Amino acid sequence: MVSSTATIATFAAVFVILWVAHSVGDHWVQTSVQSADKGQHDRNPGQSSHVGRLACTRHVIGLTLTKVLLLALAAVVLDLPLTIAGVTAGLALDAASHWWADRRSSLAWLAKVTGKTEFYNLGTGAHPFHPVTADGKPAGHLGTGAYALDQSFHVFFLFLAALLIAAL
Repeated sequence: MVSSTATIATFAAVFVILWVAHSVGDHWVQTSVQSADKGQHDRNPGQSSHVGRLACTRHVIGLTLTKVLLLALAAVVLDLPLTIAGVTAGLALDAASHWWADRRSSLAWLAKVTGKTEFYNLGTGAHPFHPVTADGKPAGHLGTGAYALDQSFHVFFLFLAALLIAAL
């Protein structure tokens, strides 16, 4: 497949738009409740509390709507040659991958099977060198290994989504 300059430019524009929309949707649109609850799992096999799945679903809906709005705005302003099929396929892949990773146990599993558990635990009490104050109490910090792996996972799928959107 030979890509035209227009397709390459569309890919670049869409990737930037999705990255900006992701940052806004993941940090400003997501509520504190969604952030706190989206990783919850049913504690008892007989119980069916769906709290985590619903919180994650609500988060991904808000995130995807943010991406749709910014993509539509940029498409109109920049006259981007987007198709409904491309946008639908790209955003569906992105939403599904985001939901999978944000359930937390799945991303922790991926870190484990790829040998990244120590990095995943960086910045938490589970890491052998977790941050502490001079008194030995937990220290405040910006970010964790889990957060870094989460965001890089999402950016990888933004790349794939932009490829789909530009190519279809």
